[in-house]
Amino acid sequence: MIQRVFSFVGQTIKNSEEDRANFDYSFQYSGKFYLMASPAIDSAWLSSPIKPFCKSLNVGEAHPADILPVLEAPVPFASDNSNAPQPPPLPSKNCTRTKYSERPLEYSVVPKETKDTWDNLFKKGYGADVCILTNEKSCVLAHSNVLSIASPVLANVLRLSKVKNGMRYIKIPGVPHGAVCMFIRFLYSSCYEEEELQKFVLHLIVLSHFYSIPSLKRVCICSLEQGWLTRENVIDVLQLARNCDAPRLAFICVRMVVKNFKSISLTEGWRAMRRANPALEQELVESVVEADTRKQERQRKMEEKKVYLQLYEAMEALLHICKDGCRTIGPRDKVLKGSQGACNFPACKGLETLVRHFSNCKTRVPGGCVHCKRMWQLLELHSRMCNEPDSCKVPLCRHFKEKMQQQSKKDETKWKVLVSKVIAAKNAVGSFSSRSKGLF
Repeated sequence: MIQRVFSFVGQTIKNSEEDRANFDYSFQYSGKFYLMASPAIDSAWLSSPIKPFCKSLNVGEAHPADILPVLEAPVPFASDNSNAPQPPPLPSKNCTRTKYSERPLEYSVVPKETKDTWDNLFKKGYGADVCILTNEKSCVLAHSNVLSIASPVLANVLRLSKVKNGMRYIKIPGVPHGAVCMFIRFLYSSCYEEEELQKFVLHLIVLSHFYSIPSLKRVCICSLEQGWLTRENVIDVLQLARNCDAPRLAFICVRMVVKNFKSISLTEGWRAMRRANPALEQELVESVVEADTRKQERQRKMEEKKVYLQLYEAMEALLHICKDGCRTIGPRDKVLKGSQGACNFPACKGLETLVRHFSNCKTRVPGGCVHCKRMWQLLELHSRMCNEPDSCKVPLCRHFKEKMQQQSKKDETKWKVLVSKVIAAKNAVGSFSSRSKGLF
C-alpha cells in the first residue's frame, strides 16, 4: 500500500509542473514528511545523519496567515482518474464535540405518584379477583395479574386454585394477618412502614423466601444487620437465616452468639433451640470453645513477640553501652555523659544494672547466680547475632563464636530458632514504623 502511494505521487509529479508546485507548497508548510521502507526512496537519505540534513535547509519563520489555508483545506493531488472520490471536508471551527454524561445501563426512576397509585390500588382493592385467607379468618384482597407477575410461586398457586363467583381463594397460613397485608402491599408498591417491618421482620423473611421475593428478603436482612438483631432474637434469626438461605446473616448471628455467649445462653430462644435442635446447640458451643482457643493462642503469640522484642532491645542497648557508652557506664576510652543525658534506648537502664551486677558478682558462674546466668545468655545471643566478631566491642563476643563449634546440634537448633524469632520481631516493628511514617 505504501509503495502504491509513493509511486502514485512520483507519477503525478512527473506528469504536471503545476502539480509539482502544489506538492512543493504543501511539503514546505506541512512540516511533516514520513520516510517509510520503499524502493522509491534512496538509501542514502536513510543512512545520512540528521544534523547535516538540517543545516542544508533554510527554514524561516512562517506567517500564520500563510499556514492557515493549508491546514483548513487539503491540497488535492492530480490524478488521471477523474472518478476518484473526493475526501470529506474538514470540520468547521464552530463544530464542537458534544460531551454526553455517562449513564448506567439500567436506569429507572419511579416517582412517588406512581408508588402511591399502586399503594391505593392494593388498599382500596379496585377490581380485585383474589381473596387471600389468613390464620385470623380474615381476607386480603388482591389482583391475580399483579401477584402472578411479582411471584412465580404465587402464579402457580393461583393457577391451581378454584374460582368461585369470579373470585379466587388462596391461603397463606402460619403468619399473622398483619404480616400478610404487609407482604402483599410490598408486591404492589415496594412500600412499607418501618414500625411494621420491625414487628413482622421474621415472618417477612419466611414469606419472601418461600414465595421467591428477593427484594423484600434483602430489605429484611439489611434491617436486621443494621441494628435489629438483639440477644433475645438472635437464636431465632440464626435458625431462619439457615433455613432461608441467608449465609451472611447466619454468620453475623454466630459471631454475636460467640461474643455474648453467657447472656444469650440464658434467653428463652436458647432454651427453645436446645429442646428442638440440640445439634445446633452443640455446634454453637464448639464455636465458642474454638473462638476462646484462638483468642488464647493470639494472646500467647503476642506475649512471645513482646519477649522477643525486649530481647532485641536488650541487644541494641548492650551494643550501645559497649560501643558508645551511656551515662555512667561504657568503654574505657569514652567520656561518659553522667546521669544528665537522656538515653533513647528503653532497655538501657535495666541492662546497666545487670552489667554492674555482673562485673561485681563474686559467684560469676553460669549456673550459680540467676542474674549472671541471664547476662551470659544475653552475651551469647549477641554473639550469635553479631556479624563482625573481630571488631566488636561487646565482651566475650569472639569467645562465644568459637564456643558454637563445640555445642551439640540440639542446642544449636534452639539458639537458631531464638535468633530467627528475635530478628522477625525486629523486622515486624520496623515495617510497622515505616508504614506509620508513610501514613502521617
